[in-house]
Amino acid sequence: MTYDYIVIGGGSAGCVVAARLSEHPEYRILLLESGGPDTNILLKMPFAFTVLRDTPMDWGYSTDPEPFADDRIVPTARGKVLGGSSSVNGMMYSRGHPRDYDQWRQLGAKGWSYGDVLPYFKKSESSWRGAGPVHGGSGPLRVTPYHSDEPVSRAIRETARATGHRVLDDFEAGDPEGFALPDSTIYKGRRESASIAFLEPARKRPNLNILSGAHVLRIILEKGRAVGVEYLKAGTRHQVRAEREVILSGGAYASPQILMLSGIGPAAHLQTHGIPVHCDLAGVGSGLQEHPLVPMSFTLKKPLRFTKRLRADRLALGGLSWLLTGRGLPSVPLSCIAYHKSNPELERPDLETIFMATNMLARPWFPGWKRPQPDALTTMSVVLRPGSRGWVRLRSANPLDKPRIQLNLLQDAEDLRLLRHVTRWTRDFVRSAPLSEFVDEEILPGSSFSRDAQIDAFIRQTVTIGQHPTSSCRMGIDEEAVVDPELRVRGIDGLRIADASVMPTLIGGHTNAPAMMIGEKAADLLLAS
Repeated sequence: MTYDYIVIGGGSAGCVVAARLSEHPEYRILLLESGGPDTNILLKMPFAFTVLRDTPMDWGYSTDPEPFADDRIVPTARGKVLGGSSSVNGMMYSRGHPRDYDQWRQLGAKGWSYGDVLPYFKKSESSWRGAGPVHGGSGPLRVTPYHSDEPVSRAIRETARATGHRVLDDFEAGDPEGFALPDSTIYKGRRESASIAFLEPARKRPNLNILSGAHVLRIILEKGRAVGVEYLKAGTRHQVRAEREVILSGGAYASPQILMLSGIGPAAHLQTHGIPVHCDLAGVGSGLQEHPLVPMSFTLKKPLRFTKRLRADRLALGGLSWLLTGRGLPSVPLSCIAYHKSNPELERPDLETIFMATNMLARPWFPGWKRPQPDALTTMSVVLRPGSRGWVRLRSANPLDKPRIQLNLLQDAEDLRLLRHVTRWTRDFVRSAPLSEFVDEEILPGSSFSRDAQIDAFIRQTVTIGQHPTSSCRMGIDEEAVVDPELRVRGIDGLRIADASVMPTLIGGHTNAPAMMIGEKAADLLLAS
């Protein structure tokens, strides 16, 4: 069959691209998604997001042994379902710092400054705040506030004020440095994924074909142009043609993998796997960036409401209420987010600390069946602009094999120093009043970890990631760039990439909303060409 546009990948960006293109009835669009439909009830339930890993809805990716983190293998979760990672993530709405996008422009990404991309963020969004200078009021993605009724959450914000930090109402209203609860992609108690927000309204359009369970094997190239896609569905190979363009939206791991399987990438690497080289593009799969994350936890002197809500009988009744009304189940136990600086002279915050009012081992409990886990305050701190760089490479020429992923966590000594700094910062913060009235003993890593060498060893043993991979098909104007500022793959006609892999640098925030923004801008670029 023949389409005008073929979109590979129904994730955060791909859903947006397909939906926006389908608004134009003169074009025929095919969206190919390797995962299944997003019909599982757990995908709708915000409370269930922690149990979605290690299921058929997750790709089950992991890194090669990380050489700077005790050779540990680190899980790298990605959604294998319509909606991609927006169907399985923590549902925080975050754009990063405005200067992040101005930096992209300075690096050669013309048309991607904050002033350039803000209209696309607004176009996507239907904010609970209503339309305004920085928020959209009528977009497909319904964005609502996070709430927490935990007293410890209020104590965190009061402690922030007492220690000289800003307490904000809106992270997206300008400089996000400070403490606040973020906005969320939860609407009426249910997850608002990219597939729900963008594809559901578009499904009725006769010019849009959404095909799930379709694993892309390669992009078909003829005379230096992308002319179609070969995919596998139910054990049978199929080929489809694209009269106008192919848009690759597989994400920071799958997009470079598909390019290399198609003969686009570092020539020596492709030849190692016996893949004919159509375009020697050294930057494909290089420059991978991720947010390194280190957890801490502290016992609490006062009980958490969240733990009480995990009692099995209350969960059962809450689940029934949730099915009927969208209310009744506990939500994500997020208490606060802080964007802060390791040095007050910095232009932008370089650290983020997430406060969760729960023991991360907390599970449903019931008297006489299972005891509840002790109440705890958990923090997760990340380096927002890490210096370490990783890569994505082929494991083999078999398209069904998972890619090789190396993040090189802590490769840059500054990343380690910043995580050491934020470990001490967190200790000082939770011991400050009034939060000190709630916090008791330090569980992880434990107060005995006091010297630099001890803290560094703890970081290497526990460092994980924010699940925000970017930049493996970087946008730019230099020889290492994979796409130009119009998202066209260098050296190949009729092929663009629209996902987080094109980010010139990792933003100082979460990547779901920026990926949708990239999808919005990509659709406009396609329609203007």
